[in-house]
Amino acid sequence: MNIPMNDQEMMHDALSSQKQITGIYNTYANECATPAIRDEMLNILQEEHGIQADVFKEMQKRGWYPTTPAEDQKVQSAKQ
Repeated sequence: MNIPMNDQEMMHDALSSQKQITGIYNTYANECATPAIRDEMLNILQEEHGIQADVFKEMQKRGWYPTTPAEDQKVQSAKQ
C-alpha cells in the first residue's frame, strides 16, 4: 500500500537525505588523490550544504524544526 507523505514528512526526509549526502561528499573530499578532484568534491559539498541549509531554514520557518537558544553559560563553556 502506498501512503503519500505530507509536506512536513517530505521536508524531514529531504533534510535527512541532505545530511547523509554531505557526510558522503565529505568522505569523498577527504580521500581524493588529486587536488583538482578534491576541489571539485569540495565545491559539490558546499552546494549540498547550501541545499541542506535551505531545507533547514524552511522547516524552522514553518515550525517543523524548532530550536532553542543556547544558555550563555553553555556557549562560554563550549568556547573554552
